[in-house]
Amino acid sequence: MRAAPTILHLDMDAFFAAAEQAAKPSLRGKPVIVGGLGPRGVVATASYEARRFGVHSAMPMAQARRLAPNAAYLVPRFAFYRSISEQVMRLLGELSPLVEPLSLDEAFVDLEAAGAARDAASARAAGERLRADILAATGLTGSVGLAGSKMLAKIASEQAKPDGLVLIEPGTERALLGPLSVRILPGVGPATGEHLRRGGITTCAELVEAGEDELVRLVGKAHGTGLYRMALGHDDRPVVAERDTKSVSVEDTFDVDLHDRVRIRVEVERLADRCVQRLRASGHSGRTIVLKVRRYDFSTLTRSETLRGPTDDPAVVREAAARLLEAVDTTGGVRLLGVGVSGLADYTQEDLFAQAASARAADADAGAGRSQEDGAPGAAPGREGAGAAAGDVPAEGGPAAAEASVRQWPAGQDVRHARYGAGWVQGSGVGRVTVRFEVPQGAPGRVRTFRVDDPDLVPAQPLPLVDQPSSPVDGAEGGASGGRESSSP
Repeated sequence: MRAAPTILHLDMDAFFAAAEQAAKPSLRGKPVIVGGLGPRGVVATASYEARRFGVHSAMPMAQARRLAPNAAYLVPRFAFYRSISEQVMRLLGELSPLVEPLSLDEAFVDLEAAGAARDAASARAAGERLRADILAATGLTGSVGLAGSKMLAKIASEQAKPDGLVLIEPGTERALLGPLSVRILPGVGPATGEHLRRGGITTCAELVEAGEDELVRLVGKAHGTGLYRMALGHDDRPVVAERDTKSVSVEDTFDVDLHDRVRIRVEVERLADRCVQRLRASGHSGRTIVLKVRRYDFSTLTRSETLRGPTDDPAVVREAAARLLEAVDTTGGVRLLGVGVSGLADYTQEDLFAQAASARAADADAGAGRSQEDGAPGAAPGREGAGAAAGDVPAEGGPAAAEASVRQWPAGQDVRHARYGAGWVQGSGVGRVTVRFEVPQGAPGRVRTFRVDDPDLVPAQPLPLVDQPSSPVDGAEGGASGGRESSSP
């Protein structure tokens, strides 16, 4: 514990939803819910207006629609959110060299490292200055917590939400923590919380009253000792600037259970390609290939295979994932598939190229009726559970070609019309797409409807939230599926 509140925790307010409201003037002040829009999708973020209806993150989207039927439901635009996150992280880096990002919208900062703060007054000034800088750069708000430890700084930022700053003065930790639920402490999840509740412990004050010996008896020595210290307000964890990525993975949940074994393999190959794309983007290769299968009854199986050395070759990852799939019983249907790579390294084992060549030769000999190229792109955003393999070339004039010609317009996607300019998709169906034409710095715009194949309407890049000389956001995704992509720290 530090003698001054010089550890800062920043948490952007309802980040995904707030970014969508900032980009779309007609949604400001209205309930907005971002997440997978399929029947099995989940809520990624809900705006504060939507939270009044009881909607929260990780809630099934079907339940959110029942609670808030009139909210705006949008697919996530992760590239857009990353671009904003990069702006925020740059501001944190200017404040201190010790910044520990936890996610796109959350980070710890050590204010002492660069002399940005030395006492409560200077720490508060640094926090207020940071909030103002973030608002000016992004148009979004963030909440700041300041304390003498990481645990307390995070608790303070939760109390500051939305758009506030809370500073916990050293010496007041016990009084603050006492009435709070044990779930506020790091490492206390639903299972541990329920175990403690059965032992008559629900608050931090009751943890302290129970004593270290009783906690060790209830939850084990390491966990019990740690909980007792944290309930007393003791947390000596340092802010760590570099957190090594341990794995890269992607997964998709399907609207309808998959039963066709060939279709399931196609989806696994697609996920493998997407995983390799993220692996290469992070500058890593990996040695262990992991397959995740969630079956119709919600049972989840995980299988892994460790290669001779690290690789970032898509053919090698595809072939390893396919071998793992052969050992999994998919009878009854599959609702989720995932492919991951762990055992990461900064180099590639050269002799694995021979294995890649063998994998491609085996694919060719199998005569599966598909054309596959090295490094074929993964599933297109917004086409979760689509039926054609990556790299397929549909026969000209055939049903697959006709299906491919119908463009997808996910709700929330940025578009541009040759006549009406920039806008975003409000919804689509029955061969029509509805677009609201407005820009972040303008007033709510007008709604117009077009044919889904209107040649004057095309996907576009997001516009900057704040009117700056910088160029529009690069690398915008035209939409996102209900699946998740993650790099696990």
